[in-house]
Amino acid sequence: MERDELLAPIVRRIVGVLTIVSLVALVLFGLWGAPTDEVQGDAQRVMYLHVPSAWLAYLAFFITASASALFLWRRTRADVWDRVAGASAELGVMFTGLALVLGSIWGRPVWGFWWAWDARLVSTALLFFLFLGYCALRRIPSSDPVGAAKRNAIAALIAFVDVPIVHFSVEWWRTLHQKATVFNPQLNPEIHGVMALTLWIGTIAFTLLYVYLLDRRYRLAVLEHGRADVELAHAIAERTGVKAGVT
Repeated sequence: MERDELLAPIVRRIVGVLTIVSLVALVLFGLWGAPTDEVQGDAQRVMYLHVPSAWLAYLAFFITASASALFLWRRTRADVWDRVAGASAELGVMFTGLALVLGSIWGRPVWGFWWAWDARLVSTALLFFLFLGYCALRRIPSSDPVGAAKRNAIAALIAFVDVPIVHFSVEWWRTLHQKATVFNPQLNPEIHGVMALTLWIGTIAFTLLYVYLLDRRYRLAVLEHGRADVELAHAIAERTGVKAGVT
């Protein structure tokens, strides 16, 4: 299973347009459409970015773990899964970092400080560094591409163990962080009306953005792999030529 791009050109254009439209809608609803929260004030508007960022971190790392598992399974082993895993992990790190920054911006006016050694915050920071390490691991040169890809896949599956810990941390421990607003154990959303609509717009917008960026990062990975093959071929040719000249 080898592909240069994940999305067909027409699909990519549609996703790109929908991404821009939904992001514009998010700005309009997030800044003006949604009412001001009675308790948190305008600081609550940060949640329209923070929550979708956290959701995309979960999604991106789930895709990384799933693609890694598919690569490890001999029947489905293909370069496409390794590239999808790496591309999605990079986006997951980006969205996790964004979630941490936005959470700190929200926490300063609401909690009174930027950071707390809270179970949700610490486990999220750990998730960020675990997958940052995974991305660094993928950059280590190897003379055995398949062996390196297997190693990376195992590392991704180990790192993914922290995702459910992050999600359920607010249920397992007493934390400053509020409990799940939408995907709580009772499946009873605690946000309604225009606020809920704005949150869903943000989630859809960020999901579309993720799909678009994943396709582009995958394409870049294909180009990087092709360049590496060309450079290797040139290096072999040059070394062979030198040896032939000496002989």
